[in-house]
Amino acid sequence: MAPSIPTPATSGSLNSHILAARDLSVSSDSQKVTLGIIAAYVVGIAILWNVPYVRWSLWPFKMLVIAFHEFSHAFAAILTGGKVKSISLDPREGGVTHMVGGKSFITLPAGYLGSSLIGALLTFCGFNIVASKVASIVLAVAFLLTLWWGKRDWLTILTILLAVGLLVACWFIAHAVALRWVVLFIGVMSSLYSVWDICDDLILRKVNSSDASVFAKRYGGSSQCWGLIWSVISVLVMVVGIIAGLAAFPQSFAQQQQDAGNFLPTR
Repeated sequence: MAPSIPTPATSGSLNSHILAARDLSVSSDSQKVTLGIIAAYVVGIAILWNVPYVRWSLWPFKMLVIAFHEFSHAFAAILTGGKVKSISLDPREGGVTHMVGGKSFITLPAGYLGSSLIGALLTFCGFNIVASKVASIVLAVAFLLTLWWGKRDWLTILTILLAVGLLVACWFIAHAVALRWVVLFIGVMSSLYSVWDICDDLILRKVNSSDASVFAKRYGGSSQCWGLIWSVISVLVMVVGIIAGLAAFPQSFAQQQQDAGNFLPTR
């Protein structure tokens, strides 16, 4: 009897095995450093968020992620047949979107969940320089829409212009290497903002008026319950963004810089 010969794996199963191994591994120096930077961002932001006086250092970025929050409300209103009248940001770290129509069961949670999705996408793009360049272009479009809706509010205008100025400046630092870390920071900040903001409003301060409290009054449940659900979703979406970034961008620092130099180069 002839000896049995192991049947080679099909190309489909082999590719699936390779992809699975790639998804679960952190192989490049770039990925390891990026994960370390994300952890440092989370700890640093958590400390700065709660330390008196020092917390003001986060104020510009808080206003930026609040702009994401309000943009998400506005975008959801447009998608559900509503009309956005204006967006305004408050110096006391608040914001409001004035809109008519739309589906409130979508527009109310859209602020937190939308800004969390934006944060996860930015975190995903923060694993790669070229992806960060693309993300900054998309951000510019979102900023222009927010600026249009908030054109009569000086703080909204100032926040958007400073954000655009920061992104443009980072394009010219070593083929946008700095842009990657800024995009990553904004992504982490936006992903976790909903968690900390819900905690501040509904658990620590117990503010009566919030998206979650309005949602609870209209559709049942408690504001704390809805806030907790939205917070869990925000964290899970951020984790998905990190895993996707690891799977999509295994390139080393050197390869990323080379690719960035060939994509809309600034030098």
